[in-house]
Amino acid sequence: MADARDLTVRGGERDAVVPPREWFARDVRLVARDLLGALLTRRTPDGAVTLRITEVEAYAGTADPGSHAFRGETARNRTMFGEPGHVYVYRHLGLHHCMNVVCSPPGEASAVLLRAGEVVGGADLARERRAAAGVTRSDVDLARGPARLTVALAIDRDDDGADVTDPDGDLVLRVPDRAADRAADRAADEVATGPRVGVSGEGGRADRFPWRVWLAGDPTVSPYRAAESRRRRR
Repeated sequence: MADARDLTVRGGERDAVVPPREWFARDVRLVARDLLGALLTRRTPDGAVTLRITEVEAYAGTADPGSHAFRGETARNRTMFGEPGHVYVYRHLGLHHCMNVVCSPPGEASAVLLRAGEVVGGADLARERRAAAGVTRSDVDLARGPARLTVALAIDRDDDGADVTDPDGDLVLRVPDRAADRAADRAADEVATGPRVGVSGEGGRADRFPWRVWLAGDPTVSPYRAAESRRRRR
């Protein structure tokens, strides 16, 4: 087994490149699709962990009732309104962290939520982190879901605003060459789409916002859960 602190990854980073910032300044739905299969590496003093992204959700800012930015800029979502290629990290219900990649030009506040991935480098370190946070049944579950993903990578609110376009940064994203060049689209049968997980109201409508995309058949993709209905107070 490779050393837990080794950055060696299956598939090889030689086949992936760090895209320029303008690569993210596109329609959030296109960026979401192109992030599938990308490699995200997190470096810490303990070592490095790399994920292959397998599931994401697109959120289109003030034009999207499911987005944190729908009602405008706040202290919490300010990073979403900034330049693309940075990460927006928030704490969900005070329980766990979720990480998004900011897309589109500044001011539009669109972002892609990273929902799940396969740990392809630094698995021992990811296991240590996940075991400290809770039960881990198998390596398939190491980053299967947005909360598990951030635990595996040791991401929290302090990482809000991190730049994933810096090759020497602590958090760097690499995409396959064909995605960076937009030379060819991924085969349609490789990608599945559906409604976003846990989004209520208009933003959760499958006919309007089928903006969750994932690698079809990949075991690390998280299960779909609809938003829980809230009982009206009497």
